[in-house]
Amino acid sequence: MTSRDRLRELLDAVLDEDNRTLGDMAGDAYTSPYHFNRLLSRGAGEAPVAMRRRVMLERAAWRLREGGTVTDAAWEAGYESVEGFSRAFSRAFGHTPSTPAGSHWLPAPNGIHFHPPMSLWVHSTEQTMNPLTEQLVQHDLDDTRHLIDVAKGLSDEDYRHEHFAGHTVLRWDGEDSSIAKTLEHHVFTKEVWLAAIEGGDFPEHPADPDPGALRDRHDDVAARWLAFVRDLDRRGAWDDRLVDALCDPPESFVMSSVVAHVLTYAAHRRQLVRQMLRATGVETDQGDPINWLRELRGETPGEDAR
Repeated sequence: MTSRDRLRELLDAVLDEDNRTLGDMAGDAYTSPYHFNRLLSRGAGEAPVAMRRRVMLERAAWRLREGGTVTDAAWEAGYESVEGFSRAFSRAFGHTPSTPAGSHWLPAPNGIHFHPPMSLWVHSTEQTMNPLTEQLVQHDLDDTRHLIDVAKGLSDEDYRHEHFAGHTVLRWDGEDSSIAKTLEHHVFTKEVWLAAIEGGDFPEHPADPDPGALRDRHDDVAARWLAFVRDLDRRGAWDDRLVDALCDPPESFVMSSVVAHVLTYAAHRRQLVRQMLRATGVETDQGDPINWLRELRGETPGEDAR
């Protein structure tokens, strides 16, 4: 048997309707989960769980374009709830499932994509976003939502408690003195930049939103922000300039510096929220992108890196 035939067997195990877990896939390919993960990752450049998740989302996008319902697409893709599917779909495609997709393909490191009705297409000349950029942006969005979900479990007093009176991260945002204010400023930053990029009005926002409303705002802006960065990379437009008419007077910004700016202060604010969560007695992780990526690929997270 050639190595190509073996890779095809591994891919078949990934896509089998009955194989929902890494253990299922490995068993179908007559190997251990460890070796299955290693062989496919080496042969296709993508971990099996991540590949299955991506291809299933591609199939869901095709189903939706063909007139299928969001509920049916979510069930076929292996999601237990429409909310979970919608969140994953928006994060992957940069728009909600109810918005028609221009293409059902997602960026793939190997050019392997879903091809209807249930087969694979290998695109040999595919160019994808730099993996580091993709991981930095995706980790920020996923980690932000995680922290907002943690904040939903706090009492209103703990959520709004002033831990660092007078502390500011960016002077034009005001004080980042509480969990509520810091998370709101974190979400609002992307809303403002996207308004400038898209030519919209300065966004309105409540001064003191509850975590549920803030999560809805985050989910909306996260999809738009990811789509913007991917489009920027696809066009090679990192050195393009934005003239921000929302500034008084208008200012000019290099696009790459805008993304770097957002990621820099996003990382600081996420860690600041963790510090305040611990002060309220809430145990939380370190927000380590190493463990985030391991979980995304279906691997076992390790200790936080030192």
